[in-house]
Amino acid sequence: MENIILIVHVLLALAVVGLVLLQQGKGADAGASFGAGASQTVFGSQGSGNFLTRTTAVLATLFFITSFALAVYAKQKAGEESNIGIPDSALIEQQQQNAAEPELPVEELEQDLPAIDSGGTDLPVVD
Repeated sequence: MENIILIVHVLLALAVVGLVLLQQGKGADAGASFGAGASQTVFGSQGSGNFLTRTTAVLATLFFITSFALAVYAKQKAGEESNIGIPDSALIEQQQQNAAEPELPVEELEQDLPAIDSGGTDLPVVD
């Protein structure tokens, strides 16, 4: 359903752009009211304004409706995928605190090390 709405959305966007480009500016109305250029228009000197304006308004309304529908789909998809293996912030802070604090104090770590014989008899001598 989302793909259908997306296709309709793109087609509506292209149609709105095309209709806006077909419309004349407000400065062209003065010349058309006196008959200048009326033979070059498809709808006559005054007929195109209402049709193109209403069609553009309808297409723009449909464009906004499809935009809203796509936003709703995006929000639903984001809500579904919000917990896909990303840990909670409290869990991350707890892991960082555990990594920063050693489990045993340094004194206990030194006591657990075996004593090293400093006699030096077992080591080869390099000249």
